[in-house]
Amino acid sequence: MSKLKIGIIVGSTRPGRVAEQVARWVLEQSRSRTEADFEIVDVASFHLPLLDEPIPASLGRYSKDHTKRWAEKVASFDGYIFITPEYNHGLTGALKNAIDFVWAEWNNKAAGIVSYGSAGGVRAAESLRLVLAEVKIADVRSQAFFYLGTDFENYTTFKPDPSKVEMLGRVLNDLLPWAKALKALREAPA
Repeated sequence: MSKLKIGIIVGSTRPGRVAEQVARWVLEQSRSRTEADFEIVDVASFHLPLLDEPIPASLGRYSKDHTKRWAEKVASFDGYIFITPEYNHGLTGALKNAIDFVWAEWNNKAAGIVSYGSAGGVRAAESLRLVLAEVKIADVRSQAFFYLGTDFENYTTFKPDPSKVEMLGRVLNDLLPWAKALKALREAPA
């Protein structure tokens, strides 16, 4: 079996967002893991409009170039770490839209969640779990979460408490075996 590929999905497109800082930190902390390669995938760089495909994603007949490009990127991974801020007790519209654009490309893969917000983003993570289940992503129970008031200087500069390294480690310890198992399932003869 080839080395796992894990996409770190930046789930905010807001100007001045801190999600990129969190994603870079996750990438840096993940570098010691030899069983997987990690890559940051910024939803903003795909310029996905509000869902504009005329046919439901579950049918897999994408007509727009931006959808095909997004589908190819999503399909290239064995698992994901979703970076999600909490907006009004939920995940961002941009992240929900990006998930909704494709379907089969997400199926039978694993995911971990890293969230942040005034309450650690835990409510966004819970709403994200519901969405992931519908696209057949197995999310792991462990979660890393960050508080805007304590893990960010002036709410803008990411400076996580050192204990958060261990928290992310638990996410990776759960995610990587699940991603490996689901990769074997996807690669098994029908």
